[in-house]
Amino acid sequence: MAVKVLVVDDSGFFRRRVSEILSADPNIQVVGTATNGREAIDQALALKPDVITMDYEMPMMDGITAVRNIMQRCPTPVLMFSSLTHEGARVTLDALDAGAVDFLPKNFEDISRNPEKVKALLCEKVHSIARSNRRYSGFSQPAPTAAPASSAPVARSTPVAPAAPASAGRTSGSAHAAGGGASPKRKSYRLVAIGTSTGGPVALQRVLTQLPANFPAPIVLIQHMPAAFTKAFAERLDKLCRISVKEAEDGDQLRPGLALLAPGGKQMMVDPRGVVRILPGDERLNYKPCVDITFGSAAKSFNDKVLAVVLTGMGADGREGARLLKQSGSQVWAQDEASCVIYGMPMAIVKADLADAVYSLEDIGRHLAEACI
Repeated sequence: MAVKVLVVDDSGFFRRRVSEILSADPNIQVVGTATNGREAIDQALALKPDVITMDYEMPMMDGITAVRNIMQRCPTPVLMFSSLTHEGARVTLDALDAGAVDFLPKNFEDISRNPEKVKALLCEKVHSIARSNRRYSGFSQPAPTAAPASSAPVARSTPVAPAAPASAGRTSGSAHAAGGGASPKRKSYRLVAIGTSTGGPVALQRVLTQLPANFPAPIVLIQHMPAAFTKAFAERLDKLCRISVKEAEDGDQLRPGLALLAPGGKQMMVDPRGVVRILPGDERLNYKPCVDITFGSAAKSFNDKVLAVVLTGMGADGREGARLLKQSGSQVWAQDEASCVIYGMPMAIVKADLADAVYSLEDIGRHLAEACI
């Protein structure tokens, strides 16, 4: 059955172009269009599409407000279009917080210059989020784990609230998880490495806001994201978290309580001295940054002293890097299917029998705080 799509944009040109691209796919049906957020809500209620593509800046009602309303009244996966600017990144992150599943750059030059590439990417995104876990009965936005990004920064010395009772880790295949509410085995790790893609910005926010300011291990974050977005995302996380977060730069030193986010369009590696190396993005690689690259360098540099976590995301990036980590004796955790937006990257870990534990998103941050000494 074809995926039904509602296209929302105040630009007539962009509405037509997106509709033409999607309609060329025999497995996608454009069931309607809207020119503003209010129309989008009405059309979503009337047409019940499988996916909505949404612009942000529109008259009458902006895209973020529309997303919030749609998630409350008729939960539907939303793909946002975003400008490749710092402000565009900030707005896109707000949209993801509001309930959007994923985003694509709104780049008219790419549409004109690389129509086939744009068509393939857009259709792939639509198909993948149509299968996401964001659409189900009774969807509601989870309570925020911290103050909004516009609020004053979190004081680094803020004590951590007592953790809720531990829930059992979930297992799949021969993966071992903390069962019966038991905490993970405590260990002195030299590095925590977290890789993610679709759904990752919200997932990382959930995990990192649970960590105390005195978290004892350095952290590296690998999120599939354009170059224009990673600085804004790191700034947002830094305001929300008790730990410090920054976009990684070449020569940065790993240190406890600091999370370094791989810059978009480049590759991040770590060396045995705990120094971060930022390399140009290799055009032969699909992902820039690539989870496999960072995980692989961590395995080589720190052997069995790495705790790697693979969160929600499309594809299998991270699987081969996790394999190297396991061969070195390190630990690998995966997010469970029920709490993933897209159960692709964690599923690849579990199916390859590389997961030492499989946890719900709500449990991962707490278990990290318990596992690292």
